[in-house]
Amino acid sequence: MASLLDEILFETCGQGPSPSKDFYQLVITQKEVIWRWWKISIRGVFGGTPPGEIKHSHIEFVEDSTLQKQLDVVFGPKILEYTLSLCQGHFDYLERLPDQLLLKILSHLSLQDIGHISQTSSRFRELCNSDEFWKKNMQSYFDVITEDMELLVKLMGWKKLFKFYYSQEQECSVSCLMEDKPNPAASP
Repeated sequence: MASLLDEILFETCGQGPSPSKDFYQLVITQKEVIWRWWKISIRGVFGGTPPGEIKHSHIEFVEDSTLQKQLDVVFGPKILEYTLSLCQGHFDYLERLPDQLLLKILSHLSLQDIGHISQTSSRFRELCNSDEFWKKNMQSYFDVITEDMELLVKLMGWKKLFKFYYSQEQECSVSCLMEDKPNPAASP
């Protein structure tokens, strides 16, 4: 599983909380935590201050409460928690799988599960809303993609088109059940 990990496990940067204008960068590699900062000040007090950098092994970072407090102030408790988790060897391997494999896995989930997983991270949101994902759903759910469907894709996109046809089929299924008739959409 370690082969799925990139050298850089996590990286973020941002400006410190007000009134500071200082800029910070956090990089977590497979072996160390790198904390960098740049002092930015209108006043001459910090003018010419060189950038700073601290490098810690994962174990050193877990034991350094001062650096953890700085990270918490700049990036918040969720980033601190995630950083500590990575330093303790808790990796999210699912998030690191290639897009094509994730799309294959996602294709086996229900629409409700797709909605839920799309809320877990920006990467899953992008995958679950991608044209590639919804085109594959259309192709697997509706055996044939007609020319009319192709034209509608240009107007609506794959996701909206899938939802339109899916809702039409669901309405037909419900009305056929109520009338006790066979579902013509389910027939080959």
